[in-house]
Amino acid sequence: MYSLARPFLFGFDAERAHGLGLRALELAYRTGTSPLLARQAAPMPVKALGLQFPNPVGLAAGLDKNGAHIDALFALGFGFVEVGTVTPRPQPGNPKPRMFRLPEHNAVINRLGFNNEGVDVLVRNVERARRKNGLLGINIGKNKDTSNERAASDYLYCLERVYALADYITINISSPNTAGLRELQEEQALRQLIGTLREAQEELGAQHGKRVPMLVKVAPDLSEDDIDAVARVLGDLSVDGVIATNTTVSRISVQGHRYAHETGGLSGAPLMGQSTTVLRRLRARLPHNIPLVGVGGIMSGADAVAKMSAGASLVQCYTGLIYRGPELIGECVEAIRRRRDAPSRGPVAPE
Repeated sequence: MYSLARPFLFGFDAERAHGLGLRALELAYRTGTSPLLARQAAPMPVKALGLQFPNPVGLAAGLDKNGAHIDALFALGFGFVEVGTVTPRPQPGNPKPRMFRLPEHNAVINRLGFNNEGVDVLVRNVERARRKNGLLGINIGKNKDTSNERAASDYLYCLERVYALADYITINISSPNTAGLRELQEEQALRQLIGTLREAQEELGAQHGKRVPMLVKVAPDLSEDDIDAVARVLGDLSVDGVIATNTTVSRISVQGHRYAHETGGLSGAPLMGQSTTVLRRLRARLPHNIPLVGVGGIMSGADAVAKMSAGASLVQCYTGLIYRGPELIGECVEAIRRRRDAPSRGPVAPE
């Protein structure tokens, strides 16, 4: 069905197609036709982050920023859905146009800039959702006009507002589309911010009688030394998990394309190698009790398996859905299942 809809959607600019796609998905869900959109995979329970996931394939943040389509997205067969990024106050994001498709590369460039209706709207949407088919992650950020020196207050506000509703919470400090945000990944700034949020997480856990896992999402453009520093800080602070990675500012793989000069984060197939390299290095340096979520460039079941082989416990898709449609979800689940069930061939030689 998506193969028929894609030419229609690609006839619009990328951001308008994004909105049309979500509205069509919501309509299909509400009219009971969402099973026609994709062949769902059989359940494949996975335990990670102290939680039981129906399957290890999730939706990355960014598609449903305000949590307005949670149940419709779960109906596609995701084991978990991550909504956001949400900020304390509503903000319009960056000027349009701010999203560009690169079909020749199965890629997208976006500079949306945390456009969202604010955390209070997201909370109301989440409270209305039925959430019967999977686990919900909520991705939080800071407002554009909040300085890095005051960033902790924005993250703390969102953390407190969403804590009781989320199955896990992601701290987004790696989007390239909010000026200066990635500076929060610098070792001392990261230690101060995440240390503050970890203290709040434990206090909120005591207040609510449940501990909600907190993950940190990192950029793919970190140097090896930066990756090592991030791993050192997050390991010292015992975060619950790390998501690797966000979009990249590199254009090496799309040089010559008419949109290569556009600022913003590049996602899709060109990101696969870069993000997986970061994932693999983090896995080698983080304590083994801190799981990793692999995201960036998953366009096939084989890509999902490559993320798992590099050390991921869970994977997420986003841009792959734009080019492949919902069938990608079941394909990834089945590929990971085959990898799990394959007979062991003994130790793997080091890379």
